[in-house]
Amino acid sequence: MALPFEIMGVVNVTPDSFPDGGEWFEHDAAVAHGLELAAEGAMILDIGGESTRPHALPVPEEEERLRTEPVVRVLARSGATVSIDTTKLAVAEAALDAGARYVNDVTAFRTEPDMAGLVADRGARCCLMHMLGDPRTMQENPRYDDVVDDVKAFLTERAEFAVKEGVREDRIDVDPGIGFGKTLAHNLQLLRRTDEIVALGFRVLIGVSRKSFIHRLADVPDPHARVPGTIAANVLALERGARVFRVHDVAEAHQGLTVAAATLDLDGARQ
Repeated sequence: MALPFEIMGVVNVTPDSFPDGGEWFEHDAAVAHGLELAAEGAMILDIGGESTRPHALPVPEEEERLRTEPVVRVLARSGATVSIDTTKLAVAEAALDAGARYVNDVTAFRTEPDMAGLVADRGARCCLMHMLGDPRTMQENPRYDDVVDDVKAFLTERAEFAVKEGVREDRIDVDPGIGFGKTLAHNLQLLRRTDEIVALGFRVLIGVSRKSFIHRLADVPDPHARVPGTIAANVLALERGARVFRVHDVAEAHQGLTVAAATLDLDGARQ
C-alpha cells in the first residue's frame, strides 16, 4: 500500500555541500549512493551540483552540468524519480533531457524565470522554496514582520507565477526554506505553523535534515549525529500536513515517518 508521504533522498555531487560535501563527489560513488537511498525508501532522488549552504560560492554553469547530468542519466535509467537541484536553466534542461522529472529550485524561479516555462513544457514536477537573499548573505541578520505570513505571501506569489507560465498546480510543491535566511526562532515558528503553509493548497516539502538549528537546540556539533532531531522535526511536520521530506538518512526517516503515519491514521498508511 502506498504511503501518505514521499521521501526525497539527497545526493550531493559537490566537494563542499553541507554536511556531506565530497562524500559522493565522484560519479560512481554518487550513483551507488543514489541507488542505496532508493533501496532504503527514497521515492525521489535529488541530485545537486552546487552547494547552497550559508556563504557558499556559485559554481559555473558548465561545471555544475558536468557534475550532475551523468549521475542523473544513470539513476533515471534505474527507474528512480530523479530531481535536479539547481537554479540554472541550462543545468535543469540537461537534467530533464537525461531523464529527470522534477526541478528543485531554491530561488523559486527568481534567478531564471524561464525555468517555469521549461518545467511546464516538460510536464515536470517542481519545488519552489523560500530563501531570504542568497546563500552568501541569507544568514546575515534575517528579519521578518511575521516569518510565516511573509513566507506564505512569497510562496503564493511564486506559485501564481509558475501557474501563469503553464505549470500545473498539482505539479507544484512548496518549501518554507528551513535554515535559508532564518534564525532559530524563525525555523521553530515555521515548523509549529506548517499547517498554515499547507493551507495554501500545495504539497509542502520540509528540509530539516541535519541542520544547525538541531545543534543549537540539543547541543549536537556533529551533523551526522543529528538524525534523531531530524526525525522529530519531520514527524511533527507530517502531523501538521507536510507530505514531502528531503533527507540524507533515508532508512531512518522512512521508519520514523511510517510509524508516525500509521499512528496518525493518515490515508494510505500501513494498517
